[in-house]
Amino acid sequence: MKEEDKQLVLVDLCARLPYGVKVTNGIYTITLTPCSDTSIIIKNEHILPYLRPMSSMTEKEENLFSTFRTQIRAMNNYNDFAKECNKLNDWLNKKGFDYRGLIEKGLAIELTKENNPYEN
Repeated sequence: MKEEDKQLVLVDLCARLPYGVKVTNGIYTITLTPCSDTSIIIKNEHILPYLRPMSSMTEKEENLFSTFRTQIRAMNNYNDFAKECNKLNDWLNKKGFDYRGLIEKGLAIELTKENNPYEN
């Protein structure tokens, strides 16, 4: 794995930690939370998060996403703009969406009904 790809995965995982994120090394699945020993992320480059493709949004999620985007476009104040962008990113992270293209790069596993570790 290239160093820039490791950095991308690390940045992405850090943003998802407050919500708990499931990752796998191909053998077992673990949940990373703010209290976890996150050194495993750095030492083992084969751990891959389970993420949802953007195309898997439900109609309700698409409507909310569209509302976020419309509100952001209407912002004239930089502070308000930044706050709304952060809210949108937090929402995408909480819902497990892959808005950075990690699945396509092979840096995450596409979450499906069949391999969903979040549903227990």
